[in-house]
Amino acid sequence: MAEQHGKTLVPQIRFAGFTDPWEQRKLGDILQERNVRTSDFESNPIFSLTIEDGITPKTDRYERTSLITKTEDLFKIVSPNEFVTNPMNLRFGAFGYNKNSLSVCVSGYYDVFSIDNDKCSGFWNSYFKTPVALKRFDDAATGSLIEKRRVKYSTLCQLIFLMPKGMGEKKQIGAFFDRLDSLITLHQRKYDKLCVLKKSMLDKMFPKGGSLYPEIRFAGFTDPWEQRKLGEVASKRIEKNTNGIKETFTNSAEHGIVSQLDYFDHDITNDANIGNYSVVYPDDFVYNPRISTIAPCGPINRNKLGRNGVMSPLYTVFSVDDMINKLYLEHYFTTNRWHQFMFLEGNSGARSDRFSISDSTFFEMPIQCPVLEEQELIALFFDRLDTLITLHQRKLELLRNIKKSMLDKMFV
Repeated sequence: MAEQHGKTLVPQIRFAGFTDPWEQRKLGDILQERNVRTSDFESNPIFSLTIEDGITPKTDRYERTSLITKTEDLFKIVSPNEFVTNPMNLRFGAFGYNKNSLSVCVSGYYDVFSIDNDKCSGFWNSYFKTPVALKRFDDAATGSLIEKRRVKYSTLCQLIFLMPKGMGEKKQIGAFFDRLDSLITLHQRKYDKLCVLKKSMLDKMFPKGGSLYPEIRFAGFTDPWEQRKLGEVASKRIEKNTNGIKETFTNSAEHGIVSQLDYFDHDITNDANIGNYSVVYPDDFVYNPRISTIAPCGPINRNKLGRNGVMSPLYTVFSVDDMINKLYLEHYFTTNRWHQFMFLEGNSGARSDRFSISDSTFFEMPIQCPVLEEQELIALFFDRLDTLITLHQRKLELLRNIKKSMLDKMFV
Protein backbone atom coordinates (compact mmCIF):
# COMPACT_ATOMS: atom_id res chain seq x y z
CA MET A 1 0.00 0.00 0.00
CA ALA A 2 1.06 3.58 -0.57
CA GLU A 3 0.01 6.73 1.24
CA GLN A 4 -1.55 9.61 -0.70
CA HIS A 5 -1.51 13.14 0.69
CA GLY A 6 -2.85 16.51 -0.28
CA LYS A 7 -5.49 15.24 -2.71
CA THR A 8 -9.20 15.39 -1.98
CA LEU A 9 -10.33 12.78 -4.53
CA VAL A 10 -8.03 9.96 -3.43
CA PRO A 11 -7.83 8.06 -0.11
CA GLN A 12 -4.93 8.55 2.31
CA ILE A 13 -3.86 4.91 1.97
CA ARG A 14 -4.12 3.12 -1.34
CA PHE A 15 -2.93 -0.09 -3.01
CA ALA A 16 0.10 0.30 -5.26
CA GLY A 17 -0.68 0.71 -8.93
CA PHE A 18 -3.77 2.86 -8.46
CA THR A 19 -3.29 6.60 -8.97
CA ASP A 20 -6.43 7.87 -10.69
CA PRO A 21 -8.73 10.12 -8.66
CA TRP A 22 -11.98 8.58 -7.48
CA GLU A 23 -15.11 9.60 -9.38
CA GLN A 24 -18.49 10.79 -8.17
CA ARG A 25 -21.38 8.41 -8.84
CA LYS A 26 -25.03 8.45 -7.87
CA LEU A 27 -25.88 5.24 -6.00
CA GLY A 28 -29.02 4.83 -8.07
CA ASP A 29 -26.80 4.24 -11.12
CA ILE A 30 -25.25 1.11 -9.61
CA LEU A 31 -27.95 -0.22 -7.24
CA GLN A 32 -30.44 -2.84 -8.42
CA GLU A 33 -33.39 -3.30 -6.06
CA ARG A 34 -34.54 -6.82 -5.21
CA ASN A 35 -38.10 -7.39 -4.00
CA VAL A 36 -38.75 -11.13 -4.17
CA ARG A 37 -41.08 -12.25 -1.36
CA THR A 38 -41.35 -15.66 0.29
CA SER A 39 -42.91 -17.59 3.15
CA ASP A 40 -40.83 -20.70 2.38
CA PHE A 41 -38.54 -20.72 5.41
CA GLU A 42 -37.19 -24.18 4.67
CA SER A 43 -35.57 -23.07 1.42
CA ASN A 44 -34.86 -19.53 2.67
CA PRO A 45 -34.03 -19.52 6.40
CA ILE A 46 -34.92 -16.38 8.36
CA PHE A 47 -31.97 -14.10 9.13
CA SER A 48 -31.64 -10.91 11.18
CA LEU A 49 -29.76 -7.72 10.37
CA THR A 50 -27.72 -6.26 13.24
CA ILE A 51 -25.37 -3.30 13.41
CA GLU A 52 -22.66 -5.44 15.03
CA ASP A 53 -22.77 -8.59 12.92
CA GLY A 54 -24.62 -7.75 9.71
CA ILE A 55 -26.81 -10.58 8.40
CA THR A 56 -27.00 -13.36 11.00
CA PRO A 57 -29.34 -16.33 11.62
CA LYS A 58 -32.51 -15.65 13.61
CA THR A 59 -32.38 -17.29 17.03
CA ASP A 60 -34.55 -20.29 17.81
CA ARG A 61 -36.74 -18.27 20.16
CA TYR A 62 -38.72 -16.95 17.18
CA GLU A 63 -41.76 -19.05 16.32
CA ARG A 64 -41.61 -18.95 12.56
CA THR A 65 -45.20 -20.00 11.87
CA SER A 66 -46.50 -16.96 13.73
CA LEU A 67 -44.36 -14.47 11.82
CA ILE A 68 -46.53 -14.40 8.69
CA THR A 69 -50.09 -13.13 9.10
CA LYS A 70 -50.90 -11.56 5.74
CA THR A 71 -49.51 -11.30 2.23
CA GLU A 72 -47.75 -7.98 2.73
CA ASP A 73 -45.84 -9.47 5.68
CA LEU A 74 -43.97 -11.91 3.41
CA PHE A 75 -40.23 -11.82 3.94
CA LYS A 76 -37.77 -10.70 1.26
CA ILE A 77 -35.30 -13.13 -0.28
CA VAL A 78 -31.62 -12.16 -0.10
CA SER A 79 -29.51 -14.07 -2.62
CA PRO A 80 -25.75 -14.59 -2.13
CA ASN A 81 -23.78 -11.30 -2.25
CA GLU A 82 -26.93 -9.17 -2.14
CA PHE A 83 -27.22 -6.34 0.37
CA VAL A 84 -29.71 -5.52 3.10
CA THR A 85 -30.31 -2.23 4.89
CA ASN A 86 -32.62 -1.29 7.73
CA PRO A 87 -33.92 2.17 6.72
CA MET A 88 -34.42 3.13 10.37
CA ASN A 89 -30.88 2.26 11.45
CA LEU A 90 -28.80 2.64 8.28
CA ARG A 91 -27.31 5.85 9.71
CA PHE A 92 -25.95 3.74 12.60
CA GLY A 93 -24.47 1.04 10.38
CA ALA A 94 -27.38 -1.42 9.92
CA PHE A 95 -26.04 -2.71 6.63
CA GLY A 96 -24.83 -6.11 5.54
CA TYR A 97 -24.60 -8.59 2.71
CA ASN A 98 -25.33 -12.27 2.35
CA LYS A 99 -21.99 -14.07 2.56
CA ASN A 100 -23.71 -17.47 2.55
CA SER A 101 -23.79 -19.74 -0.49
CA LEU A 102 -27.59 -20.07 -0.20
CA SER A 103 -30.41 -17.55 -0.23
CA VAL A 104 -31.90 -16.37 3.07
CA CYS A 105 -34.86 -14.15 3.90
CA VAL A 106 -35.24 -11.04 6.03
CA SER A 107 -38.03 -8.76 7.21
CA GLY A 108 -40.11 -7.26 4.42
CA TYR A 109 -39.43 -3.85 5.98
CA TYR A 110 -35.78 -4.02 4.96
CA ASP A 111 -34.41 -2.86 1.61
CA VAL A 112 -32.64 -5.53 -0.47
CA PHE A 113 -30.46 -4.75 -3.48
CA SER A 114 -27.30 -5.66 -5.38
CA ILE A 115 -24.46 -3.31 -6.32
CA ASP A 116 -22.05 -3.44 -9.27
CA ASN A 117 -23.65 -6.72 -10.37
CA ASP A 118 -22.45 -8.32 -7.10
CA LYS A 119 -18.78 -8.14 -8.13
CA CYS A 120 -17.51 -5.89 -5.32
CA SER A 121 -19.63 -6.84 -2.30
CA GLY A 122 -16.72 -6.62 0.14
CA PHE A 123 -15.91 -3.08 -0.96
CA TRP A 124 -19.44 -1.80 -0.46
CA ASN A 125 -19.93 -3.70 2.79
CA SER A 126 -16.96 -1.78 4.18
CA TYR A 127 -17.62 1.57 2.48
CA PHE A 128 -21.15 1.89 3.84
CA LYS A 129 -19.81 1.57 7.41
CA THR A 130 -17.16 4.28 7.15
CA PRO A 131 -17.55 7.53 9.13
CA VAL A 132 -18.06 9.52 5.92
CA ALA A 133 -20.85 7.19 4.73
CA LEU A 134 -22.64 7.12 8.08
CA LYS A 135 -22.61 10.93 8.20
CA ARG A 136 -24.04 11.05 4.69
CA PHE A 137 -26.82 8.65 5.69
CA ASP A 138 -27.56 10.67 8.82
CA ASP A 139 -27.79 13.90 6.83
CA ALA A 140 -30.17 12.23 4.36
CA ALA A 141 -32.47 10.68 6.98
CA THR A 142 -36.01 12.09 7.19
CA GLY A 143 -38.78 11.89 9.77
CA SER A 144 -40.67 14.10 12.20
CA LEU A 145 -39.20 12.38 15.27
CA ILE A 146 -35.45 12.00 15.77
CA GLU A 147 -35.76 8.38 16.88
CA LYS A 148 -37.84 7.52 13.79
CA ARG A 149 -35.69 9.17 11.13
CA ARG A 150 -34.95 6.82 8.26
CA VAL A 151 -33.19 6.61 4.91
CA LYS A 152 -35.72 5.44 2.33
CA TYR A 153 -34.48 3.42 -0.64
CA SER A 154 -35.48 6.23 -3.00
CA THR A 155 -33.37 8.64 -0.93
CA LEU A 156 -30.45 6.21 -0.86
CA CYS A 157 -30.47 6.08 -4.66
CA GLN A 158 -30.06 9.87 -4.87
CA LEU A 159 -26.90 9.97 -2.74
CA ILE A 160 -23.59 10.68 -4.47
CA PHE A 161 -20.45 8.82 -3.38
CA LEU A 162 -16.83 8.95 -4.47
CA MET A 163 -15.56 5.59 -5.70
CA PRO A 164 -12.76 4.06 -7.79
CA LYS A 165 -13.40 4.14 -11.53
CA GLY A 166 -12.58 0.49 -12.15
CA MET A 167 -13.46 -2.81 -10.50
CA GLY A 168 -9.83 -3.70 -9.75
CA GLU A 169 -9.30 -1.29 -6.86
CA LYS A 170 -12.75 -2.03 -5.43
CA LYS A 171 -12.02 -5.75 -5.46
CA GLN A 172 -8.66 -5.32 -3.71
CA ILE A 173 -10.15 -3.09 -1.02
CA GLY A 174 -13.05 -5.50 -0.54
CA ALA A 175 -10.71 -8.51 -0.32
CA PHE A 176 -8.55 -6.68 2.24
CA PHE A 177 -11.49 -5.99 4.55
CA ASP A 178 -12.93 -9.47 4.02
CA ARG A 179 -9.62 -10.96 5.20
CA LEU A 180 -9.52 -8.56 8.13
CA ASP A 181 -13.09 -9.49 9.08
CA SER A 182 -12.18 -13.19 8.86
CA LEU A 183 -9.27 -12.64 11.26
CA ILE A 184 -11.51 -10.74 13.66
CA THR A 185 -14.11 -13.52 13.51
CA LEU A 186 -11.43 -16.18 14.05
CA HIS A 187 -10.04 -14.52 17.17
CA GLN A 188 -13.54 -13.74 18.44
CA ARG A 189 -14.42 -17.44 18.19
CA LYS A 190 -11.21 -18.46 19.95
CA TYR A 191 -11.88 -15.90 22.66
CA ASP A 192 -15.49 -17.07 23.07
CA LYS A 193 -14.43 -20.73 23.25
CA LEU A 194 -11.84 -19.97 25.92
CA CYS A 195 -14.42 -18.04 27.96
CA VAL A 196 -16.84 -20.97 27.70
CA LEU A 197 -14.06 -23.37 28.69
CA LYS A 198 -13.19 -21.26 31.73
CA LYS A 199 -16.82 -21.09 32.83
CA SER A 200 -17.14 -24.86 32.47
CA MET A 201 -13.93 -25.59 34.37
CA LEU A 202 -14.85 -23.18 37.17
CA ASP A 203 -18.03 -25.21 37.55
CA LYS A 204 -16.35 -28.62 37.42
CA MET A 205 -13.07 -28.06 39.27
CA PHE A 206 -14.73 -26.92 42.51
CA PRO A 207 -17.09 -29.21 44.50
CA LYS A 208 -20.80 -28.40 44.38
CA GLY A 209 -24.05 -29.57 45.90
CA GLY A 210 -22.50 -30.44 49.25
CA SER A 211 -19.92 -32.79 47.72
CA LEU A 212 -16.33 -32.86 48.95
CA TYR A 213 -15.00 -33.90 45.54
CA PRO A 214 -14.89 -31.89 42.29
CA GLU A 215 -15.98 -33.45 38.99
CA ILE A 216 -12.57 -32.81 37.44
CA ARG A 217 -9.27 -32.76 39.30
CA PHE A 218 -5.59 -33.24 38.67
CA ALA A 219 -4.13 -36.76 38.71
CA GLY A 220 -2.72 -37.90 42.03
CA PHE A 221 -5.26 -36.11 44.24
CA THR A 222 -8.01 -38.22 45.77
CA ASP A 223 -8.53 -36.83 49.29
CA PRO A 224 -11.80 -35.04 50.11
CA TRP A 225 -11.69 -31.26 50.22
CA GLU A 226 -11.88 -29.44 53.54
CA GLN A 227 -14.24 -26.63 54.43
CA ARG A 228 -12.80 -23.70 56.35
CA LYS A 229 -14.27 -20.43 57.50
CA LEU A 230 -12.90 -17.37 55.75
CA GLY A 231 -11.98 -15.96 59.17
CA GLU A 232 -9.63 -18.92 59.74
CA VAL A 233 -7.41 -17.93 56.81
CA ALA A 234 -8.11 -14.18 56.51
CA SER A 235 -8.08 -11.05 58.66
CA LYS A 236 -9.90 -7.79 58.09
CA ARG A 237 -7.64 -4.87 57.23
CA ILE A 238 -8.56 -2.10 59.69
CA GLU A 239 -5.73 0.34 58.95
CA LYS A 240 -7.00 3.83 58.09
CA ASN A 241 -5.31 6.31 55.77
CA THR A 242 -3.33 8.19 58.39
CA ASN A 243 -0.34 8.63 56.04
CA GLY A 244 -2.31 10.56 53.44
CA ILE A 245 -2.20 8.08 50.53
CA LYS A 246 -3.77 9.88 47.57
CA GLU A 247 -4.53 7.10 45.07
CA THR A 248 -8.02 5.71 45.48
CA PHE A 249 -8.93 2.26 44.18
CA THR A 250 -12.32 0.94 43.18
CA ASN A 251 -13.47 -2.68 42.91
CA SER A 252 -15.25 -3.32 39.62
CA ALA A 253 -17.15 -6.55 39.01
CA GLU A 254 -15.95 -6.51 35.41
CA HIS A 255 -12.39 -5.17 35.69
CA GLY A 256 -11.34 -6.07 39.24
CA ILE A 257 -9.45 -3.61 41.44
CA VAL A 258 -8.44 -0.54 39.43
CA SER A 259 -7.41 3.03 40.11
CA GLN A 260 -10.33 5.47 40.13
CA LEU A 261 -8.36 7.70 37.77
CA ASP A 262 -8.30 4.89 35.18
CA TYR A 263 -11.89 3.77 35.77
CA PHE A 264 -13.68 7.12 35.93
CA ASP A 265 -11.16 9.32 34.02
CA HIS A 266 -11.04 11.50 37.13
CA ASP A 267 -10.72 11.11 40.88
CA ILE A 268 -14.14 11.11 42.57
CA THR A 269 -12.74 10.89 46.10
CA ASN A 270 -13.87 13.43 48.66
CA ASP A 271 -10.56 14.78 50.01
CA ALA A 272 -12.22 15.75 53.27
CA ASN A 273 -13.03 12.10 54.02
CA ILE A 274 -10.00 10.34 52.54
CA GLY A 275 -8.36 10.02 55.94
CA ASN A 276 -11.14 7.62 56.93
CA TYR A 277 -10.51 5.39 53.91
CA SER A 278 -9.06 1.89 54.34
CA VAL A 279 -5.52 1.16 53.20
CA VAL A 280 -5.23 -1.61 50.60
CA TYR A 281 -1.90 -3.41 50.18
CA PRO A 282 -0.78 -5.58 47.24
CA ASP A 283 -2.52 -9.00 47.29
CA ASP A 284 -5.19 -7.78 49.72
CA PHE A 285 -8.74 -8.87 48.88
CA VAL A 286 -11.63 -6.43 48.68
CA TYR A 287 -15.35 -7.12 48.90
CA ASN A 288 -17.59 -4.58 47.16
CA PRO A 289 -21.23 -4.80 48.35
CA ARG A 290 -22.56 -3.22 45.15
CA ILE A 291 -24.55 -5.89 43.31
CA SER A 292 -24.90 -6.35 39.55
CA THR A 293 -25.94 -8.95 37.02
CA ILE A 294 -22.47 -10.51 36.94
CA ALA A 295 -21.95 -10.11 40.70
CA PRO A 296 -25.34 -10.79 42.35
CA CYS A 297 -24.00 -10.39 45.87
CA GLY A 298 -21.06 -8.12 45.03
CA PRO A 299 -17.55 -8.98 43.74
CA ILE A 300 -14.49 -10.05 45.73
CA ASN A 301 -11.21 -9.27 43.96
CA ARG A 302 -7.48 -9.26 44.73
CA ASN A 303 -5.29 -6.16 44.46
CA LYS A 304 -3.00 -7.05 41.55
CA LEU A 305 -1.85 -3.48 40.91
CA GLY A 306 1.37 -4.03 42.85
CA ARG A 307 1.03 -0.86 44.95
CA ASN A 308 -0.79 0.56 47.94
CA GLY A 309 -3.97 2.55 47.66
CA VAL A 310 -7.05 3.43 49.65
CA MET A 311 -10.69 2.46 49.39
CA SER A 312 -13.99 3.69 50.70
CA PRO A 313 -14.93 2.30 54.13
CA LEU A 314 -18.01 0.83 52.41
CA TYR A 315 -15.69 -1.90 51.12
CA THR A 316 -14.41 -4.80 53.23
CA VAL A 317 -10.63 -5.20 52.89
CA PHE A 318 -8.89 -8.34 54.12
CA SER A 319 -5.56 -10.13 53.87
CA VAL A 320 -4.99 -13.89 53.86
CA ASP A 321 -2.30 -15.99 55.51
CA ASP A 322 -0.13 -18.83 54.19
CA MET A 323 -2.73 -21.46 55.02
CA ILE A 324 -4.37 -20.80 51.66
CA ASN A 325 -3.01 -19.98 48.20
CA LYS A 326 -3.90 -16.39 47.27
CA LEU A 327 -4.31 -17.18 43.58
CA TYR A 328 -6.50 -20.16 44.37
CA LEU A 329 -8.73 -18.02 46.57
CA GLU A 330 -8.93 -15.37 43.86
CA HIS A 331 -10.28 -17.91 41.38
CA TYR A 332 -12.56 -19.44 44.01
CA PHE A 333 -14.27 -16.07 44.37
CA THR A 334 -15.02 -16.05 40.62
CA THR A 335 -17.24 -19.12 41.15
CA ASN A 336 -20.72 -19.03 42.67
CA ARG A 337 -19.86 -21.48 45.46
CA TRP A 338 -19.93 -18.75 48.13
CA HIS A 339 -23.11 -17.07 46.90
CA GLN A 340 -25.54 -19.36 48.72
CA PHE A 341 -24.00 -18.43 52.07
CA MET A 342 -24.27 -14.73 51.25
CA PHE A 343 -27.91 -14.99 50.19
CA LEU A 344 -28.79 -16.95 53.34
CA GLU A 345 -26.91 -14.73 55.78
CA GLY A 346 -27.18 -11.28 54.16
CA ASN A 347 -29.75 -9.20 52.32
CA SER A 348 -30.00 -6.36 49.83
CA GLY A 349 -30.60 -3.87 52.64
CA ALA A 350 -32.31 -0.51 52.31
CA ARG A 351 -30.67 0.10 48.93
CA SER A 352 -31.55 -2.36 46.18
CA ASP A 353 -28.12 -1.96 44.55
CA ARG A 354 -26.13 -2.90 47.66
CA PHE A 355 -25.77 -6.15 49.57
CA SER A 356 -25.80 -5.97 53.35
CA ILE A 357 -23.89 -8.39 55.59
CA SER A 358 -22.08 -7.80 58.89
CA ASP A 359 -18.31 -8.27 59.11
CA SER A 360 -18.64 -11.00 61.73
CA THR A 361 -21.03 -12.95 59.52
CA PHE A 362 -18.99 -12.30 56.37
CA PHE A 363 -15.91 -13.95 57.88
CA GLU A 364 -17.99 -17.02 58.78
CA MET A 365 -18.21 -17.74 55.04
CA PRO A 366 -17.25 -21.38 54.29
CA ILE A 367 -14.38 -21.82 51.84
CA GLN A 368 -13.78 -25.15 50.08
CA CYS A 369 -10.09 -26.03 50.16
CA PRO A 370 -8.00 -28.93 48.85
CA VAL A 371 -4.41 -29.39 50.03
CA LEU A 372 -2.03 -26.54 49.17
CA GLU A 373 -0.33 -28.46 46.35
CA GLU A 374 -3.67 -28.98 44.60
CA GLN A 375 -4.60 -25.34 45.25
CA GLU A 376 -1.42 -24.25 43.47
CA LEU A 377 -2.14 -26.44 40.42
CA ILE A 378 -5.71 -25.13 40.17
CA ALA A 379 -4.48 -21.55 40.46
CA LEU A 380 -1.80 -22.13 37.80
CA PHE A 381 -4.33 -23.70 35.42
CA PHE A 382 -6.73 -20.76 35.63
CA ASP A 383 -3.90 -18.22 35.45
CA ARG A 384 -2.72 -19.77 32.18
CA LEU A 385 -6.29 -19.81 30.88
CA ASP A 386 -6.71 -16.14 31.80
CA THR A 387 -3.46 -15.33 29.98
CA LEU A 388 -4.76 -16.99 26.81
CA ILE A 389 -8.08 -15.17 27.10
CA THR A 390 -6.30 -11.83 27.55
CA LEU A 391 -4.02 -12.58 24.59
CA HIS A 392 -6.94 -13.15 22.23
CA GLN A 393 -8.79 -10.17 23.67
CA ARG A 394 -5.80 -7.93 22.90
CA LYS A 395 -5.49 -9.35 19.39
CA LEU A 396 -9.17 -8.62 18.87
CA GLU A 397 -8.75 -5.05 20.06
CA LEU A 398 -5.71 -4.59 17.81
CA LEU A 399 -7.51 -5.94 14.74
CA ARG A 400 -10.58 -3.81 15.43
CA ASN A 401 -8.42 -0.72 15.80
CA ILE A 402 -6.67 -1.53 12.52
CA LYS A 403 -10.04 -1.91 10.82
CA LYS A 404 -11.32 1.35 12.29
CA SER A 405 -8.22 3.18 11.07
CA MET A 406 -8.34 1.62 7.60
CA LEU A 407 -12.05 2.43 7.20
CA ASP A 408 -11.12 6.04 7.81
CA LYS A 409 -8.05 6.14 5.53
CA MET A 410 -8.87 3.84 2.60
CA PHE A 411 -12.05 5.63 1.52
CA VAL A 412 -12.82 9.20 0.47
